[in-house]
Amino acid sequence: MAIPIENIYFLLCYAWNKLDEKERVDVSIDDKTELLDLFAKVLITSSKLLLKRGIDKSYIDHEEEISGVKGKIEISQTLKRNLLFKQKTVCTYDDFSANIITNQILISTIYRLTRTKGIDLLLKMELAKLQKMFLGVDLIEIKGSHFKQIKLNRNNRFYGFIMNVCYLIYESTFPSEEKGKYKFSDFTRDDNKMNQLFEAFIRNFYRIEQHKFNAVKKETIKWQFQHQDIESYQYLPQMETDISLENEEQKVIIDAKYYRETMTINYDKERIKSSNLYQLFSYLLNQQDGSEKTKMATGILLYPTIEKDYNLDFQYNDHKIQIRTVNLNTNWRNISTRLKEIINA
Repeated sequence: MAIPIENIYFLLCYAWNKLDEKERVDVSIDDKTELLDLFAKVLITSSKLLLKRGIDKSYIDHEEEISGVKGKIEISQTLKRNLLFKQKTVCTYDDFSANIITNQILISTIYRLTRTKGIDLLLKMELAKLQKMFLGVDLIEIKGSHFKQIKLNRNNRFYGFIMNVCYLIYESTFPSEEKGKYKFSDFTRDDNKMNQLFEAFIRNFYRIEQHKFNAVKKETIKWQFQHQDIESYQYLPQMETDISLENEEQKVIIDAKYYRETMTINYDKERIKSSNLYQLFSYLLNQQDGSEKTKMATGILLYPTIEKDYNLDFQYNDHKIQIRTVNLNTNWRNISTRLKEIINA
C-alpha cells in the first residue's frame, strides 16, 4: 500500500498528538521525497526552530579531582584516594549545561542520519552543519532506554515532537555491514507498526476533529460469561476496543485495521475478514450494560485503502454493523471529510 509521504507525516502528527508541529514545520514535500529524506527535513526544520528558541539546559552534577576546592568537598573520597598528599580534592559541583539527554539524543540522531545510506546529499550537508551548532553536547550511542530518561515539562514541551522523530529514526535505522554506517528500514512496510500508527491516528483524529462525541477512548470490555470461580475467569483474553466514541445518547465502537488488501479473496470473491467481524461482534454483545445506547451501539470496521472504497451496512437486532474505508491516497481534506462522514459528525 503506497501512501503518499505527506500523508504519512500527517498520520504521525495526529498519532503523536502534535498538530502544532504539523502546521509549524514546513517540510516542503514533493512526489520525489523519500521517507528517509522526510525524517531528515522534519529534524532539520524542528532543530532550527529549537535553536531559535534556545536549547534546553539544566544543572548537571559533576564529580572531579581538582587542585583546590570547587563546590562541595567529598572528604571520604578524597581520603580514600590519598589525594591530600598531592594537594588535590574530590569535589562535586553543579554545572548549568546543554549537555543533557534530550540534546544528546538529538545530535546523535542527526549524526546517525548523516551516516545513513541513501540520504539526500544536500540534506546530509545541512545536518552536518546543524550538528556543529550544538556546542558542548556529547554524542552518545543511542539506546531505547535513553528515551525513558526524557522528562518533559511546560518549558521544554517542544522537545516532545523532536524526540518522537528521533525515536522513529532510531527504530528505523540499523548498523550496516560497513563500519560506522547505517541502513534505513522503511517502517511503512511493517504491517504491525502501520496498524499501530493507523489506530492511533484514527483515535486522535476523532478526539481532536469532531465534537459530536465527548468521550473518545480505548475501552476495556468484560466478558458476559457466567463462571463458578474467579480462577476460570482469569483465563479469558482481555477485550479492548481501538476506539469507543460516546455521548449521552449514542455509542460507536470502531475497530481500525491496517491491511495491504482490505478484503480477503475466497473463490475469486471478495469477503470481509471473518476474524475482524467476529471481534467486532463480540465487542457489541459484551459491552451491553442495559442502557439504551449500549443496546443500540454501532460497530464499525474501518480499513485504509488507496483505490476502492467500501460502504457495507448490516444489522443485528438493534446494532448497526458497518464496514468503511478511508482512502489514504487522496488529499488531506478528503481524508478529513471522509472520517467525519463515517461517524456522521
